[in-house]
Amino acid sequence: MKRTVFNTILPAILLLAGCTVGPKYIKPSVPMTPAYKELPPDAFKETKDWKVAAPADQTLPAKWWEIFGDSQLNALEEQVAIANQDLKAAEAQFREARAMIRFSRASEFPTISTTPSISSVRASANRPYLSGTAGTGSRADFVLPFDLSYELDLWGRVRRSVSAAREEAQATAADLATATLSLQAEVAFDYFELRSADAQKQLLDNTVTAYADALQLTQNRFEGGAAPKSDVAQAQTQLDDARVQDTDITVQRAQFEHAIAVLIGKPPAAFSLPAMPLNVQPPDIPVGLPSQLLERRPDIGSAERRVAEANDEIGIARAAFFPTVILGASAGLEGSSILNWFNWPSRLWGVGPSLAQTIFDGGRRRATSEAATANYDALVAKYRQTTLDAFQQVEDNLAALRILDGEAGQQREAVASAQESLDLFTNRYKGGVDNYLQVITAQTTALSNERNEVDILRRRMDASVLLVKSLGGGWNVSQLPTVSALQK
Repeated sequence: MKRTVFNTILPAILLLAGCTVGPKYIKPSVPMTPAYKELPPDAFKETKDWKVAAPADQTLPAKWWEIFGDSQLNALEEQVAIANQDLKAAEAQFREARAMIRFSRASEFPTISTTPSISSVRASANRPYLSGTAGTGSRADFVLPFDLSYELDLWGRVRRSVSAAREEAQATAADLATATLSLQAEVAFDYFELRSADAQKQLLDNTVTAYADALQLTQNRFEGGAAPKSDVAQAQTQLDDARVQDTDITVQRAQFEHAIAVLIGKPPAAFSLPAMPLNVQPPDIPVGLPSQLLERRPDIGSAERRVAEANDEIGIARAAFFPTVILGASAGLEGSSILNWFNWPSRLWGVGPSLAQTIFDGGRRRATSEAATANYDALVAKYRQTTLDAFQQVEDNLAALRILDGEAGQQREAVASAQESLDLFTNRYKGGVDNYLQVITAQTTALSNERNEVDILRRRMDASVLLVKSLGGGWNVSQLPTVSALQK
């Protein structure tokens, strides 16, 4: 009879052990378009500064900064992963999440413990409910037990806990990739800002020299009686103003240099970059399709993995409604003295299952289940918002590159016109046809246009860096650690 019951119950338990309560995970859908709105127009595609990526060239390289062709930038980027302290913290958080997988997996195995004890007890003669003539007596107890406890995962609580830990570790790995990409992009952004400041400094240095020559010209004309003293004062004012601008630009350069030093893990006092004016053009950047962006952005990958984790949390919460079955066993030795402690007759053992079921908890389990569902809904919304933000960032920088490309051409024409105007008014002043105010106005206009030309180039390089960042750099969802890699 006992064998029949055992043979009936065991298959049922094994069948239930394969059950998993809770919803099956389905990756949430997101708003999607077949192409980006801000693809460059045909005229823009044909310039040397832009091309539509060929089908085989739809992704950025892992070392994406190399597309800018700057050896100094390459050297700086290589130091970020090695020395940046924020990345070290993110990497430690990933190792912590990976350790939690092993913690959760431990529930898949039985727990074995032992509590050996040696005691000697003398009973009190004044114990209650005993006659005064009862003997007190004493005894010794030597116990060496081994206890085993194993939860049968009938409803998938343990399996979902392990799965949730893996998904959190994958999300943390994506967070690490996001932090890496953000810091690398920040280095490139600050680097081009610094090089732009160098270009502005070079321009202002040349301007100061030109204005000093103009001042000498007005002084010579004044001394020769061909120009009034006011011309000298105006030329001096123009030179002093240019010198102020020349000095002021060094503040920005110093700040960007300090920022780069910290990003590569160095104190600003131990780092410096030689001056090198910005003189490059934005590189070709393969954009791909909006659908590919979901696989290329680490922050989107992180958000999606946390949605999967929240789905497992719903299953864990629902498993609490079902009974918990624990298989327990105990074996060991117990003797009255050390002499018979390890004798065969001193052995003891016990084995049997136990079932625990909460009958009433005032709605705690239901509230936990509803909270898990609400958290899942919130993370789905966050995942979709993350993708929308990603699409916006790509569109913004595509638009910036397209518009700034046309603006750069317009600005080059403005610079040429301003320089021609300055040359004409300077020659007319030398010939005594115009007063020096015309030269001052032409100088101011020329400098403003030249500085704006440098600034447009800076904005184009910044937009290129931000476009690379918004495309996910060289990351791909396939770089998320696999289950086997996480369990090592």
